Amino acid sequence: MKDFDVDDAVNEDGRWETISSEYLFRRPWLTVRRDQVRLPDGRVNPEFYVLEYPEWVNVIAVTADGKFVMERQYRHGLGKTCYEIAAGVVEKGETPVEAARRELEEETGYGGGRWSELMLISGNPSTTDNLTHCFLAEGVEKVSSQHLDSTEDLSVCLLSLDQVRRLLVSDKIRQALMAAPLWKYFACRGLL
Repeated sequence: MKDFDVDDAVNEDGRWETISSEYLFRRPWLTVRRDQVRLPDGRVNPEFYVLEYPEWVNVIAVTADGKFVMERQYRHGLGKTCYEIAAGVVEKGETPVEAARRELEEETGYGGGRWSELMLISGNPSTTDNLTHCFLAEGVEKVSSQHLDSTEDLSVCLLSLDQVRRLLVSDKIRQALMAAPLWKYFACRGLL
């Protein structure tokens, strides 16, 4: 058994060889690729599907008086309206933090504050190729009205720390890419 090294926890050990690739579907928000791959032991998997997405961002935004800037949004895949944090896509030419600042202001009208990157995660490293940059913005304030995309329909809610904690512990934050940074926020501050 190999010794554990936290500094080398994410690496390319066991990397598969791509024998061939074919694009099956290409749209701005979804690209499907079929790869034929060879595993390190020589076995061949003739059909491994990868979903290609742009990089994503999300933001835990907290006002100066400790309110969490949350969103309520219908999600068609689940057929449910859910609590979420601001999130979106990194556009070409943007850094992740620029995208996060833009998404927060567009979706909620909040901005400013002190920003830090909280974590970098993957929604499903088995079948997706992108990463999500999760940010914390503390001391944000209302700076504008919402500027939603034509396909967005969401409302902004200011929730207390206790309300967000209750959502987390009762499994009411359904989007895993948003639950993970919220759990980290609460865990690292001893708020659970």
